[in-house]
Amino acid sequence: MTDQKQAMMYGLATVLLWSTVATAFKLSLADLAPVQMLLVACTASIVVMAAILMLQGRWGLVFRLRRGQYLQSMLMGLINPCLYYFLLFGAFDRLPAQEAQPLNYTWALVLAYLSVPFLGQKLRRIDILAGLVCYAGVVVIATRGAVTSLSFSDPLGVSLALGSTLVWASYWIIATRDTRDPVVGLFLNFLFGLPVIVLVCWQTAGLVMPVGSSMAAAVYVGVFEMGIAFVLWSQAMKKAENTSKVSNLIFISPFLSLVFIYFILGEVILTSTYVGLVLIIAGLWLQQKKVRDREQALSHG
Repeated sequence: MTDQKQAMMYGLATVLLWSTVATAFKLSLADLAPVQMLLVACTASIVVMAAILMLQGRWGLVFRLRRGQYLQSMLMGLINPCLYYFLLFGAFDRLPAQEAQPLNYTWALVLAYLSVPFLGQKLRRIDILAGLVCYAGVVVIATRGAVTSLSFSDPLGVSLALGSTLVWASYWIIATRDTRDPVVGLFLNFLFGLPVIVLVCWQTAGLVMPVGSSMAAAVYVGVFEMGIAFVLWSQAMKKAENTSKVSNLIFISPFLSLVFIYFILGEVILTSTYVGLVLIIAGLWLQQKKVRDREQALSHG
């Protein structure tokens, strides 16, 4: 099997896992508060990433970093998992999965915009057009199709979802300067973020939680969305000869996610969700066009 085929297999596996997490979020939040869900999921992801590092013979890397890199993990851990998942799970707690999930996908566009001031990249007209198309989709979903009235179904839930995209994009901009092994870095970020989550959970929702399907869903999120999916996607990017082909697989995820949301959660998918999601994906496709064009130029060069 060629490296590109392996990359596509890793990419498809990741996309399949990502497609299930919106459903898992809602199942977990049925009985758990967002911060309790985060505590369970974060703990599970730490165990999984530690196991992966040990199986790959890279556990020793955790102890070979400079003091500044451990400090970096403490600071990055406050962003992800702490702040990012506080906002994201808060959004899923207030909004139907079919609304919260597509809004979260706009982080890729936010990343492109933040790359202008922080990474010195140029803003082109197609980026502005992509933004207009994307956020038209956001308005359609957030208003459930009542675009002219601009009455949002849950303004706080929508704000939390969009806020999470800003935090996630900021995290990846900071991560561009991170020279550590990606899994080691993420493991330490989560490890240092965990005490903060424990403290917030203890002071707010409490550490006593019901053991049942909600707990199992939270463990699933930690194992697959926070842990294994990240490792699979890293492998896909490492092996890809053409990264844009692998990256385009992401566009399958939100539509596949609606299938799980409909059949498992029983949410009736609104027409406005489909319309808004198509606009968001179209905007992201436009924004990604420069990456595809650059890769084609390099491959032909």
